[in-house]
Amino acid sequence: MTRYTGSTSVPRMRPLSTRKPTIVSVLDVGSSKVACIIARLTPRPASACLPGRTHDLQVLGYGMQRARGMKSGVVIDLDQAEQSIRLAVDAAERMADLTIESLIVSLSAGRLRSEVFRASVDVAGLEVDEADIQRVLAAGGAHSVTEDRALLHSLPTGYALDGSRGIEEPRGMLGEKLSVDMHIVTADSAPIRNLELAVNRCHLSVETMVAAPYASGLSTLVDDEANIGCACVDMGGGTTSIAVFADGHFHHADAIAIGGQHVTSDIARGLSTRMMDAERIKTLHGSALATSSDDHEIVGVPSVGDDSHDIVNIPRGSLTRIIRPRIEEILELVRDRLAASGHAGRVGKRVVLTGGASQLTGLVEVARRILGRNVRLGRPLGISGLPQAAKGPAFAASVGLLIYPQVAQIEQFRPRPGRSLVPEGSYLSRVGQWLKEAW
Repeated sequence: MTRYTGSTSVPRMRPLSTRKPTIVSVLDVGSSKVACIIARLTPRPASACLPGRTHDLQVLGYGMQRARGMKSGVVIDLDQAEQSIRLAVDAAERMADLTIESLIVSLSAGRLRSEVFRASVDVAGLEVDEADIQRVLAAGGAHSVTEDRALLHSLPTGYALDGSRGIEEPRGMLGEKLSVDMHIVTADSAPIRNLELAVNRCHLSVETMVAAPYASGLSTLVDDEANIGCACVDMGGGTTSIAVFADGHFHHADAIAIGGQHVTSDIARGLSTRMMDAERIKTLHGSALATSSDDHEIVGVPSVGDDSHDIVNIPRGSLTRIIRPRIEEILELVRDRLAASGHAGRVGKRVVLTGGASQLTGLVEVARRILGRNVRLGRPLGISGLPQAAKGPAFAASVGLLIYPQVAQIEQFRPRPGRSLVPEGSYLSRVGQWLKEAW
């Protein structure tokens, strides 16, 4: 069992095979749902359609359960969280007709935080080669974090050679000093350890963990958006997380512990009804945008109590007046976090909303007004085999976890304990890698 202690990083994935299909299993543990997807990733030739993808995705198994024992992405009851994970994984395994041993897991809790770190190595005026690239990435990946934080991602965002910045591919160039700008994403260690423990109790191991907003951006942004500059805002049940992409790289992550469940709670309190009824009313009749017909449309609200037939009729406008302040609060916090991050200029005029809570009627229009940017609803792209119910914004992070292995090679890889001690790059290592890919 891998344990995260102190300032260690989460386990890193090995690159996908470029010759044979690979089975990948992912687990998206949110505040309102737990989703498990098992998919086959098949190598594909490069194309203009989704150019960042190296593999085609085909879903083999899918399972979803209501999240129990979770609050704002944090495990608060291990037994209930374990049961939710077991049921979701079991459903996916039955559908795929296979058994899995490890999972790629999403993380939205832990107060996600970004920082930029620059590392440099001397190249003594020679041509930059692969060994120099690995040395500078290793130096950047070794950036220390505080004892109560864990390193989640360590991503190069650009190289510099003798002070000349903006270099995408330094191999073959001449210089004295090679530098790399690293985007470091960290999270609190305790939520990571408890989420891993819940997975381990299901007799499964964690392959790696991925920041939920990063995963959502991978699945919903088109290539032009990631290059020009865009913010992906994932509005989940208990958290709203933010990812900033620009120049084709992931530059910033942040999270706010408010989400769609807070809207549901406001409705339950304001209308004196049960949470399950409040969620149904929000889904069927809720809106963040007032219309002229609101006061003429009637919504039936079941009262709290033993008599489930006691229905109170209210105008739809009353429901909108409960929902709108909370939605505006969330969007104003997103706007302020983007401004405080220093990346508002990178975002430009583009925001993509995703996550289950983003499907509320009128939310896109309110977001355009508050954020002052072009806003669209993001759905996962480039995947086949998902049921119709799982093709919406609520499953952006789940699909993004399947895309992550295709881009994981840009992160600094660290072999897990117990792996082969054959030196990397040696003859035996190359033969072993060839046999692994061939068979």
